[in-house]
Amino acid sequence: MSVSAPDPHDVRKTSLDELRRLGLPVPPPNFPLVWDPGDVVQLRPLAEIEARTAILNVVLSRCFGMPPNLALEWLTDARLVDRLTRPERQFVAKGEGDHTTFALHLEAVFALAWVLGIALDLDPLRPSPQGIVDRLPDLPGGESFADWRSRTLTAPREAGQVAALLDLYYCLDWAYLEAERRRADLPGPLDSNAIGQRRWALEWAVVLTGPHHDGPPGWDEIDLST
Repeated sequence: MSVSAPDPHDVRKTSLDELRRLGLPVPPPNFPLVWDPGDVVQLRPLAEIEARTAILNVVLSRCFGMPPNLALEWLTDARLVDRLTRPERQFVAKGEGDHTTFALHLEAVFALAWVLGIALDLDPLRPSPQGIVDRLPDLPGGESFADWRSRTLTAPREAGQVAALLDLYYCLDWAYLEAERRRADLPGPLDSNAIGQRRWALEWAVVLTGPHHDGPPGWDEIDLST
């Protein structure tokens, strides 16, 4: 359901206050807002978020030894093969690509789990909990996509709440990269790669509508360059 996006200036003030609390650099005054006053926000459909979470779970499992034939069989049974990005398809089927980069998707999965309401928080000072794996499809146990959806009591967050956290991670992404550039201490165990993965997931999950927004991008079309 579409709702009016929260005031972007109020949200940004809260995000910058959090950066200061964490002792991180603050972006310059001309740092862009994520949305404009009067924009509308909603989340992607629940089924789409669940599908993306399941796909990333399979990609992660391939990083840690799941055979390609079993991965493809699971995705085929779930009718998710056509939702793989081209790099994901090459990695799942042939092991082509950077394993390290795909393994970082754990933090993106954690962020999507938070959006779905099956993870309690997305604190930038905390890495993804080990227990998050138990909330994902049990691939070693043969749990199907349909069975996982049946047992998982998702309660998606409000779109405005997710948008506000997106703004925070948008600012955090800049701040962590700047802190690393300065070789300054980071406030917790996460680095810019992990923060960027969480931002990636939030950018994908949030759909903003307004004069300066295009249609929802694909997973591999998310722009993290700014």
